[in-house]
Amino acid sequence: MPSERNVQLLGRLKEMLQQTNGSFFLVNYQGLNANEEFLLRRKVTESGGRIFVAKNTLIRIAIEELGLPEVDDVLKGPSAVVIYDEPVAVAKALVQFAKENAGEIPQIKVGFLQGQRLGPEEVKAIAELPTLDELRAELVGVLQAPMSELVGVLEGAQREFVGLLDAYVEKQGEAA
Repeated sequence: MPSERNVQLLGRLKEMLQQTNGSFFLVNYQGLNANEEFLLRRKVTESGGRIFVAKNTLIRIAIEELGLPEVDDVLKGPSAVVIYDEPVAVAKALVQFAKENAGEIPQIKVGFLQGQRLGPEEVKAIAELPTLDELRAELVGVLQAPMSELVGVLEGAQREFVGLLDAYVEKQGEAA
């Protein structure tokens, strides 16, 4: 019979995974000391994610009950569930933290994007994409360029018209 604590943890884990619509990463964090784990949590939180540590059995049950693809092949050793609002920012945070860490920890075991299973290499490829904020900035730049060019053309025509008027006034002054 499962303990009351495990039943509560399973319920909380399932609720979090349902809220993300089946979008999360599973990582191995073994080898991080307390300070490094704190820094990792802070970096993930700053990028819009959250780390939830649970037993592999609870993770497996939650994933099965949500109807997601099996993960038995990767649920070995300590596992943490990383949930996110925006996958690119959190994937970047995980990959960058691993690069800065001597043991390349956390190691990405598997990822899910709207219920589709992704391998570690696919998660790393997501980390190479521009973030939502970067895409927005790029879109603003693309939209702003034609408007700036239009303003420049209109200002040029205005300057040319003023120049013609000045020349006409000057010519009229010489004639008088």
